[in-house]
Amino acid sequence: MKIIGVVGKTGAGKDVFCNTVRKMYSSALCLRFSDPLTDALSVFFEEVKKEDQQWLASVLRDRFGEDILMKGITRRMEKAEEDVVILNGIRVIEELHFVKEKGGTVVYITADSKDRWRRLQTRGEKKDDESSYEKFLEKDSQRSEQQIEEIGAKADVIIDNSGTLEELKEKIKNERKIYCF
Repeated sequence: MKIIGVVGKTGAGKDVFCNTVRKMYSSALCLRFSDPLTDALSVFFEEVKKEDQQWLASVLRDRFGEDILMKGITRRMEKAEEDVVILNGIRVIEELHFVKEKGGTVVYITADSKDRWRRLQTRGEKKDDESSYEKFLEKDSQRSEQQIEEIGAKADVIIDNSGTLEELKEKIKNERKIYCF
């Protein structure tokens, strides 16, 4: 099993990365580190907010350790039959180490904060995506976001997403380190 870990701030283009790779490999599975958070919050709420995910992640990490979401993802990976597993949303250094220890490749997607905020305005994935730029920056500085740049500096591949959607897809398709396995 080939593992690709994806790190990047909210709205940087991690989902586009996952969808692009999945189209290239029919046997690819994308798991988000936030999946267990979304699952838990969905029991109580119809719509999930980013700030609620951040709060729950913080509570779980305080109680069970920084690697708690990785443990949830590991359980899902063990059931996977796909040849390629993309782990979307690395947020803490323990998750980076996990991917590296498994022989995986880490990809860092970067983009300017204004570009990321504009993308969220039309995404509609979470209930609070359409927040003000100030609120976006507040969420962008929460505990769950604080290690992203440090982790990104240790990535095997860095992709700048300051252009168009098509330019990002082309960069992903042309990155040899992602597909050499």
